[in-house]
Amino acid sequence: MSGIRLKHKGWVVVADGEKALFLENAGTPNNPALQVFNAFEQPNPKTAAQGTDRPGRVSNGAGNAHRSAVQETDWHRLAKHEFAREIASVLENSARADRFEQLVLVAPAVVIGELRKLLSGSVADRIISELNKDLTRHPIPEIEKLLFE
Repeated sequence: MSGIRLKHKGWVVVADGEKALFLENAGTPNNPALQVFNAFEQPNPKTAAQGTDRPGRVSNGAGNAHRSAVQETDWHRLAKHEFAREIASVLENSARADRFEQLVLVAPAVVIGELRKLLSGSVADRIISELNKDLTRHPIPEIEKLLFE
């Protein structure tokens, strides 16, 4: 329980590598009431399901005597990065339009780390709290309870 005090019309973004919920506080800091106003998903199967090629090989010099395998691309990880880029883009555009004053990020550490790299100072300055949890499949009342009590 975090005890966060989020202003009226403050935002909460609950995300993982595949789903993002954008919530707005329709209540007050003392009596918050989160409402979903935007949500999107990106199917992101495991890397094995996305790429079936064998890893490539590279020659280390003249002749073919020394060949090394090249690490296979982690398509799952790349998709999570692209999804974080989408979330960051929505937040950047909304900050420019001054649609929110405060922001709470709720996501696994990897996603929060990706977002930190992508967000400008104008969005980062509005972040009042970060919670390292995956709550994308939780109902809104449970999210409220975890954040505000």
